[in-house]
Amino acid sequence: MVELDPLVRAFYAERYVEDDRLVRSGHGQLEFLRTQELVRRYLPGPGATVLDVGGATGVHARWLASDGYAVTLVDPVEEHVAKAAEVGTFAAMRGDARQLEQADDSVDVTLLFGPLYHLLEAADRAQALAEARRVTKTGGLVVAAGISRYAGLLEYGTKGLLSEESVQGFADSLATGRNYDEPDGFTNAYFHHVDELRGEFEQAGFSNIDVLGVEGPAAATLEHSAPEDIPRLLPSALVLARLLENDHRVMSASFHFLAFGRA
Repeated sequence: MVELDPLVRAFYAERYVEDDRLVRSGHGQLEFLRTQELVRRYLPGPGATVLDVGGATGVHARWLASDGYAVTLVDPVEEHVAKAAEVGTFAAMRGDARQLEQADDSVDVTLLFGPLYHLLEAADRAQALAEARRVTKTGGLVVAAGISRYAGLLEYGTKGLLSEESVQGFADSLATGRNYDEPDGFTNAYFHHVDELRGEFEQAGFSNIDVLGVEGPAAATLEHSAPEDIPRLLPSALVLARLLENDHRVMSASFHFLAFGRA
């Protein structure tokens, strides 16, 4: 198996609780609900086979299995795979997006929720997309998540943390898309522009490509809202995200994008 970046592995194994990421904040809840509704919009009917690459502890594999899909989760972090295997409604195995064990044309749907933004090199991202295309049946669906190039800047700005010094700190990541491991922040990652993510799908040979904003402009507001305010804010945030999901003038205000393509 291809070697996982040690800093990424340590981040998820030692510093970050992945299992409750999408329920512990307003932004997480918004991301989860929007991811579900967008993916369900494109999925084939229940009974189809889904390969959840980079599926972590199974937050998406759980609801996909409940919806009637035959799910196999693949993740490079041993702790994630062990936790996912405990669920019991889907298969879980260790693996890397760049070198999948699955056979050619063997699944109906391949999800990449994580691999593209933890592969800093364009060649590695291209290899992950090539592998997803290889294992997905002709005409099957491939879905990949990307983090917006402006996500960190928006988060800092709405936290009241932007200053002349902190803006300078964002200069490199805004120019290159690269985020480097921070002891009190995120780990090594690559942040996309909308058109860049679309271009990677085009270069990988996918057809019928759509790239949509996930959370919409209210992501940062929900990220910093008090827990008691979330039930009031979330319904409106969902409506806003739906209205602007494919408006290129504001899509980058989403923290995440989802790209959809046919193999």
